[in-house]
Amino acid sequence: MASIGKIVRRTFLFGSLAVVGGAAFGAWYVSRPAPNPLKPGEGEASLNPFVMITQDGIHLIAPRAEMGQGTHTTWAALLAEELDVELDQVTVIHGPPAKAYYNTALLAEGMPTKGYDASGFMHSLGEAMGVLGKVFDMQVTGGSSAMKDGFERMRVMGAGAREMLKAAAARRLGVDRASLKTAGGKVIAPDGTEMAYSDLAADLEGIETPKVALRRPEEWRLLGKTQPRIDIPAKSTGTAMFGIDTRLPGMKFAAVRMAPTRAGMKSFDGFEAGRMPGVEKVVDLGDGLAVIASNTWLAMQAVQSIPVEWEDAAYPDTSEAAFAALETAFEDEPNSTMREDGDPLQQPEGSARIEAEYRVPFLSHAPLEPMNATAWFDGKKLRLWCGNQGPTFLRTRCAEAAGLDEDDVEVNVTLMGGSFGRRGELDYAVIATKVAAAMPGTPVNVTWSREEDMTHDFYRPPAIARMTGAVRDGLPVVFDAQVSSPSIAAQAMDRWLGFAPSGPDRGIVDGLFNQPYGIPNYRVAGHRAMIAPPLGFWRSVGASYNGFFHECFMDELAVAAQTDPMEMRLKLTRDEWLPAFYCLEAVRDMSGWTGKRQEGVGRGLAMVYSFGTPVAVVIEVASTEGGIRMTNAWMAADVGVALDPGNIEAQLTGGLAYGLSAAIGEEITFANGQVDQRNFPDYEPLRMSQMPKVEVQILQNQERLNGIGEPGTPPAAPALANALFDLTGTRARELPLKKHFDFFV
Repeated sequence: MASIGKIVRRTFLFGSLAVVGGAAFGAWYVSRPAPNPLKPGEGEASLNPFVMITQDGIHLIAPRAEMGQGTHTTWAALLAEELDVELDQVTVIHGPPAKAYYNTALLAEGMPTKGYDASGFMHSLGEAMGVLGKVFDMQVTGGSSAMKDGFERMRVMGAGAREMLKAAAARRLGVDRASLKTAGGKVIAPDGTEMAYSDLAADLEGIETPKVALRRPEEWRLLGKTQPRIDIPAKSTGTAMFGIDTRLPGMKFAAVRMAPTRAGMKSFDGFEAGRMPGVEKVVDLGDGLAVIASNTWLAMQAVQSIPVEWEDAAYPDTSEAAFAALETAFEDEPNSTMREDGDPLQQPEGSARIEAEYRVPFLSHAPLEPMNATAWFDGKKLRLWCGNQGPTFLRTRCAEAAGLDEDDVEVNVTLMGGSFGRRGELDYAVIATKVAAAMPGTPVNVTWSREEDMTHDFYRPPAIARMTGAVRDGLPVVFDAQVSSPSIAAQAMDRWLGFAPSGPDRGIVDGLFNQPYGIPNYRVAGHRAMIAPPLGFWRSVGASYNGFFHECFMDELAVAAQTDPMEMRLKLTRDEWLPAFYCLEAVRDMSGWTGKRQEGVGRGLAMVYSFGTPVAVVIEVASTEGGIRMTNAWMAADVGVALDPGNIEAQLTGGLAYGLSAAIGEEITFANGQVDQRNFPDYEPLRMSQMPKVEVQILQNQERLNGIGEPGTPPAAPALANALFDLTGTRARELPLKKHFDFFV
């Protein structure tokens, strides 16, 4: 098959789709569809922006990035289920930047509701808001939204394509479309005549898309079952192409050295570096430098040899100053009060009052594949190859940097060696564009060193929570939380769209205000701290720290109430929201939770609702001669509809590992306006030997499908902290936990 670049440059056949009754989970209707960017050649057909049939077979043009989370496999299964093909008959290609590929589910996550209590009307309103993604060109992978975006969308595309193929076959044979069947990528006539989909591609001109009914779950062949990951063979054999692997004729290689203060340069002297054998050019980027050379290692050595004097940072120059700004923010009026049940300011008669303060640090994304992009600029056209979570935004910014119209920029999205939100940013591609512009006509692969990557991240912000509660008769009766943190959304939206939203910032309190516990007096206020080190979306965003605050304090309330933390949570969730209750029941039964302590062993519990999915976790720790060791973990999550149980288990386990890694040993600190940590010895991730054995149970009690890529992360830190308290009696209210405990390595 031709490359995606060639596909989008050819003429096209357009099909729009409609759904009528029979869809078990509602109807998805494409109204006034965006233009189809696919342009098939002779004998090929683009049935819609997502499905292309050529003589080589069936191709899914997937607009959501593959960064190890299995999105391409499940999207292919969604399509194959209705198109009546097998999974191995679908080739997946990442789509180009195009309005047709907007994320229909992303903006609904920002609705001002707790989520779990949203009415049918509010869900419909959230779906309607999703159309705004088209207005803002939000071709974005993030927010645990890929499956919510694709669940009905891809099945409709598959069903519509199937019926169009049947209509083409019926016209060729002179029979009624209803008499035809489909299986294995073929249309089958009543007399046994078979026509391959690829043979019918040329006959689709002028075929209108019939109305379609989606199959019920009990009819599914592929969905609901674990499927082999389509990306694993290439990754296992070293043939998968990540951004860093891009190789083009005549390519040069570059390394960058950006201002460690995220400011500008006062002066630099690149004369000697430019004379090094193999060095092609030293490029002044204004706020940093690049060296273009014959190989990456030489470029890195050369750029580091250049004497530079940097300007000072425009944000607090130490971690202590940043936390002081968080403390000051508590003195201002709240930016939001997104939950205020009862009267949390009054202490009920006969209750005991509890207060606590928690803190979490800046964190880096630290993906294994460092930032990189390849750019090829000839003065009139720009071509880019890189992993990215927002290719429409990336194209816009790179076009601006090159002085081109967006139509003159081609973006090729590759596989990603990790992201966790980092590749939702645009900086590394803009830098590559500027570097390539300094050497027109030559493709340049720009790769960041690990040190450059870690010291120039867009960090998960620090936060402080001040918690007040009261207990009576074995249960909490007051839960009053204030959290102070800077706004991620304000920065990110300004970088993406050129404006920062005003008003209440849901992200500051997400994972805190929307927990499904029936506490009668329940308030959560968010205070926006006005500090501006570069901040970005980090896996699970606000829930990553608010889950820690909420669930550790819930444990403190249980201790104060002299009640078992599991039984307390079960009582508080049963009448508030049953899916959370069932998750707690599941981990109770899986772990054999009794509430009784065993000598030398501690157990901790946490349950966090995020991205529409409740996840309960029990972690077990034990004292050993080498330090405290995590021995077992049990997880239960209610995803609503489990499209691929094996992949869901992998996502939950991976999310837990990411959260445990941050909880135990990760922290970004600042001194003199610069990041202290430079590489993994300074920012130590979880070792394989430290990972506990994990058992996962997937529940399906919710009516709607929900996110899974991020919800496994928020309960990790509080479950571990609560287990450590159970083991040692020491209550840690600050991360990372290595400040308070010695862990087995």
